[in-house]
Amino acid sequence: MEQTRHRLRGKLEVDTDLGSFLGDTRIRLLEAIAEHGSISRAAKAVPLSYKAAWDAVDTMNNLADEALVTRATGGKRGGGTTLTDYGRKMIALYRALEAEYQAALERLAASMQDAGATDIRDFQRLLRRISMKTSARNQFAGTVVALRDGGVDFEVHLRIDADHELVAIVTRDSATNLGLAIGTEVHALVKSSAVLLLTDPGLRVSAGNQLWGEITRIHDGPVNCEVTLAIPGGKSICAVITQHSAERLGLAVGGRAGAVFKASDVILCLYT
Repeated sequence: MEQTRHRLRGKLEVDTDLGSFLGDTRIRLLEAIAEHGSISRAAKAVPLSYKAAWDAVDTMNNLADEALVTRATGGKRGGGTTLTDYGRKMIALYRALEAEYQAALERLAASMQDAGATDIRDFQRLLRRISMKTSARNQFAGTVVALRDGGVDFEVHLRIDADHELVAIVTRDSATNLGLAIGTEVHALVKSSAVLLLTDPGLRVSAGNQLWGEITRIHDGPVNCEVTLAIPGGKSICAVITQHSAERLGLAVGGRAGAVFKASDVILCLYT
């Protein structure tokens, strides 16, 4: 009986040292932004929901060394969206890697013709196990710039860009397991439900992290709403608060607000 030929097809992802950065859907979104100059039209072309498209853009800008996409605020659905030169370079890099990647898979498939079906299934299971996704809405790439020993825990200061730092509190065991040291690159995760919003810069709070920016989106729900702030430098942060709180604070697209969260609400991850 003729042996069945197994063809390998994979989805390419370009990762930073701190996690997933670019994949096929995100690349097609960037290409659509370059073509249409509008996030809403680009989302329809992919297709993605308007919210999912903005979430993807925010994540890419947060993890990139430079902004891939810039926006001009013009109301809840207004304004323009532009791909930067850096964004165009990332598309070109991805498409070149994609071609090399598929060629490598074809060579691997040819070399596996003598392998049994069980070996291939084991390989597939291994690939699934080493994949990881997180539900945390806010993700930041950072470098450890300070470590303060608190006896049973460490206060970790992360530089996420030229103007902003985050503070995290982790146990001594966690710091040891992660191998934290000055210069270590880590991924900081913050759940959107842990983020509080302020509108008064003079209000004093005990939370160790404050990031101020412009409100770019408010996604309304029946009870809660999701508020996204654009932070200077191209990054963003999202908070989920009640509709009552949003109304009481007078939140609106184009307004200014501060995202506040405790150091203990920051989770650190190290990708190896």
